[in-house]
Amino acid sequence: MFKRSFHSKDRAGKAVKPSKRSFSDRQKLKLQQNLDSPPVAKSLTSPIITLVVGREPRIFAAHEDVLSLSPFFTAALKGQFYESSAKRVALPDEDPQIFSCILEYLYKGDYYPRLLFNKRHASFELENAQDLQNLGGRGSVESTVDIPGAGGALLKDTVVYCAAERYGLDELKRLALRKQGLQSGITVDVILRSARYAYENTPDSDSKLRAHYLALIIRSRKTFKRSGTMQMEMEIGGSQLYVLM
Repeated sequence: MFKRSFHSKDRAGKAVKPSKRSFSDRQKLKLQQNLDSPPVAKSLTSPIITLVVGREPRIFAAHEDVLSLSPFFTAALKGQFYESSAKRVALPDEDPQIFSCILEYLYKGDYYPRLLFNKRHASFELENAQDLQNLGGRGSVESTVDIPGAGGALLKDTVVYCAAERYGLDELKRLALRKQGLQSGITVDVILRSARYAYENTPDSDSKLRAHYLALIIRSRKTFKRSGTMQMEMEIGGSQLYVLM
């Protein structure tokens, strides 16, 4: 199977790079303030909730007050997902590695790799993202994850964005979208598979992540059309990918 990354003369540059207009100075300041002020306070005294995550269960634990920052968990702690006697929530359809990012965000206001603000250049960058071998990627930071049933690797920040949508965490959605904008050197098959995942796991009203992929694919449609994975992904992805091309 032919794979192509964006390193040729027709490369799209960074996989997703919002324009200066799309990310204003005011938005930068707001995001930086959010990163400096994690969602939770230092003192945590609420009960500990056990979370059983995934088909091959992994056990997590979190404070009830922290989980309640999410409207999803506020409802879950009162509903069918919650075993009150054991203080346990079952999430069989969630992926443990993505849920770990969710918890990290709820406690710290970010998830690894952290988004750092470079004051010297007045721009954001990812922690440990130095490209020491000049490969065009994110250094030692792994940018993809394998989700069961997805058919291959997906962009981690896209999956986190979709999870944030489910859990009602709008600030996390903005954070994940911004992080995705700092990625580069992502192969065509990963981008197309991630776009399909985004369409399947966000509402039709989503105006951020879908527009993000739409702009990327249209801008680099010649590169995508030459990819041996393009036709297959379009067939799997349905009519929305045909429209993009």
